[in-house]
Amino acid sequence: MDYVSTRGAAPTLDFEGVTLAGLAADGGLYVPARWPTLSTAAIRDLAGLDYVETAVRVCVPFVGDALDEAELRSLLRAAYGGFAHAAVAPLKQLDARHWLLELFHGPTLAFKDVAMQALGLLFETFVSRRSEHLTIVGATSGDTGSAAIHALAGRSNFDVFMLHPAGRVSDVQRRQMTTVQSPNIFNLAVEGTFDDAQALVKAMFNDVAFAGRFRLAAVNSINWARLMLQVVYYFYAAVRLGAPERRVSFSVPTGNFGDVFAGYVAARMGLTVGKLIVATNVNDILHRALRDGDYSVGNVAATAAPSMDIQVSSNFERLLFDLDGRDGARTAALMSGFETSRAMRLPPAMRAVAATHLVSARVDPGTMAQTMRWAVEASGELVDPHTAIGLAAAREADVDGPVVTLATAHPAKFPDAVERASGTRPGLPLRIAGLFDREERFDTLPADLAAVEAYIAARATPVRRPAVAA
Repeated sequence: MDYVSTRGAAPTLDFEGVTLAGLAADGGLYVPARWPTLSTAAIRDLAGLDYVETAVRVCVPFVGDALDEAELRSLLRAAYGGFAHAAVAPLKQLDARHWLLELFHGPTLAFKDVAMQALGLLFETFVSRRSEHLTIVGATSGDTGSAAIHALAGRSNFDVFMLHPAGRVSDVQRRQMTTVQSPNIFNLAVEGTFDDAQALVKAMFNDVAFAGRFRLAAVNSINWARLMLQVVYYFYAAVRLGAPERRVSFSVPTGNFGDVFAGYVAARMGLTVGKLIVATNVNDILHRALRDGDYSVGNVAATAAPSMDIQVSSNFERLLFDLDGRDGARTAALMSGFETSRAMRLPPAMRAVAATHLVSARVDPGTMAQTMRWAVEASGELVDPHTAIGLAAAREADVDGPVVTLATAHPAKFPDAVERASGTRPGLPLRIAGLFDREERFDTLPADLAAVEAYIAARATPVRRPAVAA
């Protein structure tokens, strides 16, 4: 399988190369050169398979010859062997129509673990082949950071620098990052928003002088391998609810669009998806773009769902590329204009194509809290604020058949918000007991590229270059 950049000017890479590259050299995002498809019979045959076997069958077309099937299976079994639920991503029924797909049974209680535990092993496998040292840089709105840190802490071939917006993540989210004391982990609290942190990460990849000193790699959803691993749970859930004979819709709480785009990929692969419901909070750039064509940046509002407090959704570029005939030059022009003006208009024809797969909703704080109460009263389920936004959008959506809401985080990650809405304070699971007794370690920096690059340069392992004979 070959991978191409959404902006059309970066080298074509294989799966190993694209996993280690992260952002493309031309500033774009890598996508498969073509969408692989699974036949109706192949999707039907997923019924009854466990999560790992489902993942093997979904991922094999993307991996190509970078790993053989036995290597891939072994890696995935290792990745998911420590999850707290044997199903990895169990389905839970709320009523006759609504289901939750619980994606929070990994070590950091959030859906990011489903991809990150495997991505860490992919990194280690590919780096060991090359005898390289990776400098991992990432921005997090709360959950990516802890998932990446727990996947890579203590691994000798990696330095991890994780940027989070100071004061804009929950106490549990922050402590899951900052209490990890491994010497290869560095946490940076950036004085700004997640969008500021994400922009700094992209700028580092695009800074040729800086990037040339280190072997940079990305763990954000700009990394294709992460998205591939998220495609799996759409197939896993849908076949359990009757696919391919039955259409299943999914409601996805999202800020950076990666989780929704994984569902879009599943549909392009042949999964019988009814609709993908793009559920946003008041930071609603995706809802405005899909409904009105208005992809313009506003101010980021801090909410009880901090992982969705985003105004620039990186993975939206992948969708634009696919909707616009996969023309890299046109996508590059669109994104260049957006990066200059912070605004973009989506043509009606492009929105019409998007509407075959996607609908959207904006959920305000009151509706979010009401939905948290409904979940407790209707089925005894505590849900976190992000999941509540997805569930609210699902309940309002005009779609046929079952609707699966992605439960993206354990309610214990947001105990104050859950208690305010439901009257019940969720306790920390045993696997993170003692979190508030551990010492924190992080540094605070301005949202300034020079300051962040200087911090990393003083601590990261530079590229080892072969000696030149005299």
